[in-house]
Amino acid sequence: MATSPIAPSPVGIPRSRVRQLMAASVGNLVEWYDWYAYSFLTVFFAKQIFPATGNALVPLLSSFAIFAVGFFMRPLGGLLVGAFADRFGRKAAMTFTILLMGAGSLLLAITPTYAAAGVLAPIILTLARLIQGLSVGGEFAAATTFLVESAPPGRRGLFSSFQYVSTTLGQLLASGLAAVLAATLGTAAMDDYGWRIPFLVGALLSLVGLWIRRGAEETSTVAEDIRQGRAERPRMFEFLLHYPTKAAMIVGITVAGTVSYYTWTTFLPTYAQLSVKFDASESLTIGTISLVFFMVLQPLLGMLSDKIGRKPMLITFGLAFTLLPVPLLATLSNSFASLLFVQCLGMVFLGCFTSVSAAVNSELFPTRVRAAGAGFPYSLTVAIFGGTAPLIGTALKDAEMVHLFPWYVSVLALISTLVYVFALKETKDQPLA
Repeated sequence: MATSPIAPSPVGIPRSRVRQLMAASVGNLVEWYDWYAYSFLTVFFAKQIFPATGNALVPLLSSFAIFAVGFFMRPLGGLLVGAFADRFGRKAAMTFTILLMGAGSLLLAITPTYAAAGVLAPIILTLARLIQGLSVGGEFAAATTFLVESAPPGRRGLFSSFQYVSTTLGQLLASGLAAVLAATLGTAAMDDYGWRIPFLVGALLSLVGLWIRRGAEETSTVAEDIRQGRAERPRMFEFLLHYPTKAAMIVGITVAGTVSYYTWTTFLPTYAQLSVKFDASESLTIGTISLVFFMVLQPLLGMLSDKIGRKPMLITFGLAFTLLPVPLLATLSNSFASLLFVQCLGMVFLGCFTSVSAAVNSELFPTRVRAAGAGFPYSLTVAIFGGTAPLIGTALKDAEMVHLFPWYVSVLALISTLVYVFALKETKDQPLA
């Protein structure tokens, strides 16, 4: 007697939540590996892509400027891919973003040097970064809503934390590979050709992530209703027309988180090199160790938020980064222990933001506009404040005022802390609309 086929689960209720978690996390890991490889390798390829000048900081400033330009494509990605995810589903959007990221990474790997192609070299580098920025902005919009919608009741904080578990794994892989290559090839070889290897690896990993995401199940019931003709497609800026206060809330929530995140996880090794002449290879090693620590914290803090709420976590983060950056960064020296302590201590408090960010953003909007509503204002804020953090820090060093950078971080943290305390309502026990 033939057995009947297994019926598919209803849209929005996945058969395997672990499979959903893996599909989002592994693809997200690849996305963010590709994105972060640029920042870790900047010190090696800057002089290859940009013309030499009398000031050694100019190529580094130029590459960080393109790092910031890539961030300004993220709001467009959050808007366009977020709208796509709301209309056609999260799975289709995540497939698109990982293909786009792989293409950008491959283009970076084959970017010619300035000596070989002249001004075409920085133009190609900029184009590749714009493609990656569009992909990352769309990835946050689609993957975070997918994660939170896949979570069982009372576990949205835990599932939310895997956004930064996978993000950190990608960053860790990029940092680790850069550190291994720098240690084995040496600075001269890294400057010459070694910096291309991680970008080529990223392009290949994108194909792996694409294959894994094929097994994901759709979580948006609204997207299915649209396909069946039972609901109208949401308009591009519908989230802004109907939920302007919530969109503004995401900006306030994110300001401190993004500048602190990119300072502590990406720019801090460079800041140590610029401020206390820390060894470049050793700073990459410390960055790798601290990222492992940061990654392990995420699910623990996510589970804690499911118990005590999102608001206490965010207030703890905000107060810490209002008070600590100035004294912490003032203690930096060129010793291994000094940088490791500063980076790990900051990451303890930073985890109070990163572990709940996806949950808080997704819980503010209904399913119909959740991806675009959470993705666009978040990505816009990241572009303005997160993407420019390394550029501002390096520019302050060039102006011999690098000591002002910690104050910049603290002021932005104070702004978000006021939002957490006076404007944000607790969302952990509210059902997804």
